Amino acid sequence: MFLPCHKHDTAMNTAIIICNKAIRHTGLFQNIISDRDPKFTSALWTNLHNLFGTELSFSTAYHPQTDGLAERFIQTLEDMIRRFCAYGLEFKDSDSFPHDWCTLIPALKLAYKTSVHSSTGNAPAIIEKGWNPRLPYVTLKKDLVNIHPTASSFKIMLDKARHHAKRCMKDAFNYEKERWDKIHKPPDFKIGDLVLVSTLNFNNIKGPKKLKDSFSGPFMIKELHGPNAVKLELTGELMSKHPNLPVSLIKPYSSSDKELFPLRNPPLE
Repeated sequence: MFLPCHKHDTAMNTAIIICNKAIRHTGLFQNIISDRDPKFTSALWTNLHNLFGTELSFSTAYHPQTDGLAERFIQTLEDMIRRFCAYGLEFKDSDSFPHDWCTLIPALKLAYKTSVHSSTGNAPAIIEKGWNPRLPYVTLKKDLVNIHPTASSFKIMLDKARHHAKRCMKDAFNYEKERWDKIHKPPDFKIGDLVLVSTLNFNNIKGPKKLKDSFSGPFMIKELHGPNAVKLELTGELMSKHPNLPVSLIKPYSSSDKELFPLRNPPLE
């Protein structure tokens, strides 16, 4: 669901929006995936999840791409809305009251839910409900005469919103795919490769924090866990750390590293 919110909404406001707009349609969720926004890290949200027996999952500080699909969708959604709002769609009703993007956001949602996605081969509406909703654009009659001016204005606005929503969605998906593929290229690691590990998140490395090496190693890759994680054979000061790490925290080791950094301490055996 696309639910317009305000940046000043409190944790309680957000909870009410989700209850009134989302849960009443879909039922109680099992899990929410979120970044560490104060609204969701507050004691109120923790207590609500404990009361209802649901889970609240955060992306970790070490690996904010914990749920890559959710992260990519949120970025795509932001870009879709940004493009949609930039178009300046506005409709004035019979009382000359303007309706801005918040009113028209359902057109964007409808375009998203009824469009076939390459990752699934289906539209989200079909996956969720088993059928595609009846679209007003399909049944909209174009040959009526003596239409009320406001109804005619609404029809024109609705048609513009539909075309623009589809264009915004397509452009946003293409942009995010290009950006994501550029940043998240599949790693070319193999079992047995030697890699260096970032020490950014490790506090038990000896020496002043500001002067410690940016990377430690080399360590050998023991297992590949999909395209985004590896299991390392950690030794020395990192032996107590979890051996499964995202590829964003490692880089290939080259024998020239020892020549470039002769004072770098190798891991203790």
